[in-house]
Amino acid sequence: MLQTELERQILHGLSCEWEAALWLLEAPYRRRMRKPLFRIKEMRTRLGRWSPRTREICFSRDLVMNYSWDTVVDVLRHEMAHQLAGEVLGARNEPPHGPSFRRACDMLRISTRASGDFEPLHEWVAREHLRQEDRILLRVRKLMALAQSQNQNEAEAAMIKAHELIAKYNIDLMRSSARRDFVSVHVGTPALRHFREVYVLANLIQDFYFVEGIWIPAFVKEKGRMGRVLEISGTAQNIRMASYVYDFVRHFIDRQWRTYKKEKREKKLNRYRKTDFAIGILDGFRAKLEAEAEKKAAVRENRALVRVEDPQLAEYMDYRYPHTTSVRRRALRQDPSVLADGVEIGKRLVIAEGITETGEAGKYLPDRKK
Repeated sequence: MLQTELERQILHGLSCEWEAALWLLEAPYRRRMRKPLFRIKEMRTRLGRWSPRTREICFSRDLVMNYSWDTVVDVLRHEMAHQLAGEVLGARNEPPHGPSFRRACDMLRISTRASGDFEPLHEWVAREHLRQEDRILLRVRKLMALAQSQNQNEAEAAMIKAHELIAKYNIDLMRSSARRDFVSVHVGTPALRHFREVYVLANLIQDFYFVEGIWIPAFVKEKGRMGRVLEISGTAQNIRMASYVYDFVRHFIDRQWRTYKKEKREKKLNRYRKTDFAIGILDGFRAKLEAEAEKKAAVRENRALVRVEDPQLAEYMDYRYPHTTSVRRRALRQDPSVLADGVEIGKRLVIAEGITETGEAGKYLPDRKK
């Protein structure tokens, strides 16, 4: 796609995302918001800017071309907060990030990180992860590295111990009642349609890795239409771990499927059978984690890797997503043998490597630019 055509698609996407964010506002404020112009330009020192005189929201070309879409939308909503503060809330003689701007951020369910030098979303998560890191998380990283062992028993033992420490770390934080900061990022990519295994994987990371997930509207650049993407919320540490696990498992499924197809050439294995295989892997991995949790719970206080309700995160979710609906998905016909083969492979799945010493993205963790 030519750059001019790509930029035209991005501008259309920004317009769609602006309209989607508008529905976070109460009706009286929503009716008073007028859609601005959107523009992409070279901007050396800023990622975005609201210009009240021309009624434009301008975006850095580097931002829209090289950063993840959730980072672009994060910038859009902050510039939208400036628009809301000036045109609707009547900010007069206030600093750019004054009371009206902070109120607008609250209405749009975003943080006030725009105050001062704005930092791209994934860079903020990486920095916050390092800032709050302690000795338990350092031990987790070392154990995840040990989980690369070629000895299956040693690898599994290291992974389970790492998960126990993750649970201990989070449960201790919840019990301390100390206020924590939460953030929301996309995992995976926006699409018009997601296969069933993606929903199963989303449930797995939500149930076992101390994050909450919501499927939200998001623009699909390749299709020029709004689709959906999984957005997970949690602390910076849990976001990075859950994102890593999501990507690691997705790549593991792809590798195992390629091998499986070669071994089962006599079977007709279409894309729907890959879904059966992937769900089997996820079911097998879940069964292993649940069995280990039950074993640990039988001999000590239950700090194994199990879902624990986090009141502060629940409060954040109610704030960030004021309007949610539940959707049931109808299960399609499955191939029991392919599913069972996937389960056996899933029981041997070991999450390894983890977050690197420098705090950069792990092998499968999505980079800030993509």
